[in-house]
Amino acid sequence: DEAGEELLRAVIRYHANQHRVVGFLDRDARRLGTRIGGIPVVGTYDQACATAKRLGVEQILLAGGALTGKEVRRLMEEARRAAIEVKVLPSYEQLLAGRLAVQPRPIAIEDLLRRDPVTLELDNIHHWLEGRTLLVTGSAGSIGSEIARQLLRFSPKCLVLLDRSETGQFFLERELREIQRRLLAGNRTAPHLAVVLADVLDGPRMQHIFREFRPDVVFHAAAYKHVPLMEFHPGEAVKNIVLATRQVADLTARFRADSFVMISTDKAVNPSSVMGACKRLAEMYVQSMTEVSTCRWVTVRFGNVLDSAGSVVQIFRQQIAEGGPVTVTDPRMERFFMTIPEAAGLVIQAGVIGESGQIMVLDMGDPVRIVDLATDMIRLSGLEVGRDIEIRITGLRPGEKLFEELQATDERTIPTRHKKIRVALGSRVERVRLIRAMEELQKLADEDPEAVINQLKQIVPGYGGIPNLTTESSRRAA
Repeated sequence: DEAGEELLRAVIRYHANQHRVVGFLDRDARRLGTRIGGIPVVGTYDQACATAKRLGVEQILLAGGALTGKEVRRLMEEARRAAIEVKVLPSYEQLLAGRLAVQPRPIAIEDLLRRDPVTLELDNIHHWLEGRTLLVTGSAGSIGSEIARQLLRFSPKCLVLLDRSETGQFFLERELREIQRRLLAGNRTAPHLAVVLADVLDGPRMQHIFREFRPDVVFHAAAYKHVPLMEFHPGEAVKNIVLATRQVADLTARFRADSFVMISTDKAVNPSSVMGACKRLAEMYVQSMTEVSTCRWVTVRFGNVLDSAGSVVQIFRQQIAEGGPVTVTDPRMERFFMTIPEAAGLVIQAGVIGESGQIMVLDMGDPVRIVDLATDMIRLSGLEVGRDIEIRITGLRPGEKLFEELQATDERTIPTRHKKIRVALGSRVERVRLIRAMEELQKLADEDPEAVINQLKQIVPGYGGIPNLTTESSRRAA
């Protein structure tokens, strides 16, 4: 087929001296004996290693995204027993986009956790975003930058990228300018790019930016994310997560944007940490905006993303490179994971289908035990646990949970038209009381950390066991 032929051409073009392609593998056994670019289909995926041994093959090249994580894991284990090397090529889509060099790479942890490809409503997203001005806050972060990359394909008029990280913005602009250049070279529409250095807490600066660009759609991804650190700096968490969200939301309403999409986290559910409580409070404020603005207010809640800056994957990778030990807080600890591109794509999709005031919950799949993640990463490095490198249990850190949840005890979820997105139905937020409580919290933000935490306990349902600011009798899309 077309994808197979493109991959074959790429391997021959760049690696003719290192690789002699003897056959293709396919899911469909009915294709056995057919040819792709003159090369026969010699087996199916589930018989990959047996077919390779029969043909005397030393290496299996796997097209990126062709198999689910479970299938990759099974192939990896079989190949290790059979002493066959498995490497991964770019996907067909990546080859066409020219985003990656055609260089076979070792299996990565992302491959083992890969799920079925996410299908997006591309026509509906295009209709929503084409010709419009889009603002992304936190654009230098892992999620914000990937949202920015994906937004380019939907032909906006202007893409405004806002972050306070000078270095992050510098490298993001270089990357997006190159994508912009390729779009223009292919006679496709390329948006105006505005890379803006600003702190979302700087009121006058943010007003100037909204006045200058007047965004139609705002993606709010700016926020702190490290749970243990925020336990010791609750005032900063309040400012960066809660007050910044309030400021961006208020400006969105004031300048009459059409849609506001906020990035949230599973740590906002029954929060046990300052960071989670602040994120839940930000969710509540965004929901309350439906009472005062006709803008469409949507929150998107999901779990961990793989290989984001400072993530557990990066920490494990560094610890393995240093010879260990690899540190895990508790052998029972589990987390939900998805890839950064998958999360960003579903955020945009949720922005299309979400109704005002809704919290959209992404399907995170099955939780992953962190100790299993560590074991996989050690093995992928060619090492064995115990023999070459130690896994050390260190104990839970401040604010951490053993297990994350995607809906609170006072919530239930219902499906949407997209199978990977559900809506959390919860209790109604009382805006007047919420604003009063947030004003008091703002006064305390630079004061005693304990006072900040006590105020958060008074405001945020489930944090400290004092759910005060919701009305159980009024159920709505929350």
